[in-house]
Amino acid sequence: MAKTNVHYLCSECGWTGAKWFGKCPECGQWGTIDEFHEARPAAATRTSAARRASGTAGAATGIGADGRVSRTRSVAVAAGAARPITEIGTDDVTRIPTGFSEFDRVLGGGIVPGSVVLVAGEPGIGKSTLLLETAGNIARTHAAEGGRVLYVSGEESQGQVRLRASRINAVEPNLLLAATTDLATVLGLIEQERPTLAIVDSAQTIVSQDVDGISGGSTQVREVASALIDVAKTLDVPVLLVGHVTKDGSIAGPRTLEHLVDVVCQFEGDAETALRMLRAVKNRFGPTDEVGCFDMSGEGIEEVTDPAGLFLSTAAGAESTGNATGDTAGDAQADAPVEGTCVTFTLDGHRSLPIEIQSLVTNSVLPTPRRAVNGVDANRIAMLVAVLYRHGRVNLLSNDLYVSTIAGGLAKEPACDLAIVAALASAAKHAPIARTTCAIGEISLTGQVRPAPRLEYRLREAARLGFTTAVVPRLRKHMTIPGLAIVQVSSLKAALDALL
Repeated sequence: MAKTNVHYLCSECGWTGAKWFGKCPECGQWGTIDEFHEARPAAATRTSAARRASGTAGAATGIGADGRVSRTRSVAVAAGAARPITEIGTDDVTRIPTGFSEFDRVLGGGIVPGSVVLVAGEPGIGKSTLLLETAGNIARTHAAEGGRVLYVSGEESQGQVRLRASRINAVEPNLLLAATTDLATVLGLIEQERPTLAIVDSAQTIVSQDVDGISGGSTQVREVASALIDVAKTLDVPVLLVGHVTKDGSIAGPRTLEHLVDVVCQFEGDAETALRMLRAVKNRFGPTDEVGCFDMSGEGIEEVTDPAGLFLSTAAGAESTGNATGDTAGDAQADAPVEGTCVTFTLDGHRSLPIEIQSLVTNSVLPTPRRAVNGVDANRIAMLVAVLYRHGRVNLLSNDLYVSTIAGGLAKEPACDLAIVAALASAAKHAPIARTTCAIGEISLTGQVRPAPRLEYRLREAARLGFTTAVVPRLRKHMTIPGLAIVQVSSLKAALDALL
C-alpha cells in the first residue's frame, strides 16, 4: 500500500499545515480545516520513472546511491522541450458549439477542446438538465461525423438519466450514458471512447481508490479534479464538471479546485421563478463579464436571447416588443400608461437588461410606516425617500411604500436610483410615466443626478426595444442614438419635471 502524508487543509482558502486548528490562521474561517491524506508513490516507482524519462542513470539523472530521486540534482530532459515562444505556432482552435448561443457567449464562443469547465449552482437549479441538454445538442450535431458524447452520472442510474433525457428531447444514439462513482472507471471510459465531450455529474460523488477520505471531501475532490484535468489535456477531450455548493453559496471542496479548472461558471436563479442566469466567474479562454439568460420549463432549459419580455410587464413592454396584433380598443386601454412604474436599464456584464420598477404608495395607519421591497436595496430606498423629500418636494416619510421589480429582476446598482424615485413620485402624484420613456442615473444626497457607467450601451438597447425618450444625467460628450430623444438633467427636480 502506498505511504500517505497527513496534513491539514482549509477548504475555504487552501491553507495547509501540519497541525489542526479550529480557526484557519490564513482566512479566519471556523470549521473549514480537514485532515488531508496525500498518496506518495514509492521510491522505486519514482526512480524508474526518472530513468525512463532521461534514458541515463547515476549522477546525470539525479538518482543517489540509495535509489531515490534527489530534489536538488538536475534530471536530463529531451532536447527541444523548451522552445522560443516565437517558434510556437498559433493555430486557431476550433471551438465546439453547445447548441445554446447563450452558453457559447458565456464560454467565449464555445467549448475549447481539452478544457475543463466547472458548472456550479444550488441544488435543483438545473445544472444537470442544462448539461444533459447540451450533451444531446452536441451529439446531434456530430452524429454525421461519428462523434460521441459521454455522460457519466454519479448521482443517478442510467434509467433515471434516460427518463430526464426523454423529457427534454435529448435522446441520441451516440449519447453514451454511464452510472459509476469510481474514478478509475471514469478515466477508462474516456480513454476507451475518446468522446467529443465528456460530462461528469458530479465531482463530489466520484471517488478515487488511491487516496483516503470520504466522497466529496477535500482529498477526494482534489484527486478527482487533477485526474480529469490530466486526461482532458492528454487526450484533448473537453470535460464538463458539475460542482456542488455549500450553504453560503460557495463551491464545495477545496478552493484549489477553482484554480485547477479552466472555466468556472455559476448557474444562478430563484427557485420561485423560471429565470436562470449563467455567468463565468473564471474563464481562461474568454471574458468573465458575460451573462447568459435561460428559462426553466417542464420541457427542459430554453435560452432567452432577448430578455426584455421577462422583466417588463405588458403595459410597459407591449409597444417596445413590437406588439402589432391589431387587437381591439380593449387591449389599447390595457396598454395605457400606469402610475407608479418606470423602466431603467441595468448592466450585467456586457449585456444591458431592461428592468421595470413598480411602486405603491398608501397612507400608513402604523406608528412606523412600512417599507416593503423586492429586487431593490431596502437601505437605498430609505435614502432615496429622504432625498425625494428634501430636493424633490415630495413627502413620503409618513406613507407605506412598496417597491418591486418584475420577474425577479435585480435593480440594486446606483444607476437605478432615478427610475426608483420616478416610480415613487408617479405613484404619490398619480401621474403616470409614458411607457416609451426610461430613466437612467444615480442620485446623490445633494439631489444631483450623476452619470452611470456604460451609458451608451444602455441607451442603444433602449432604442432597440422601441423606447423613444430617455432621461439621463448630463453627458460629458455629445451622443446621438437614432430613434431616441435624450433628455439631459442635472438635478432631481429637473428629472421629475421631465418624467412627470
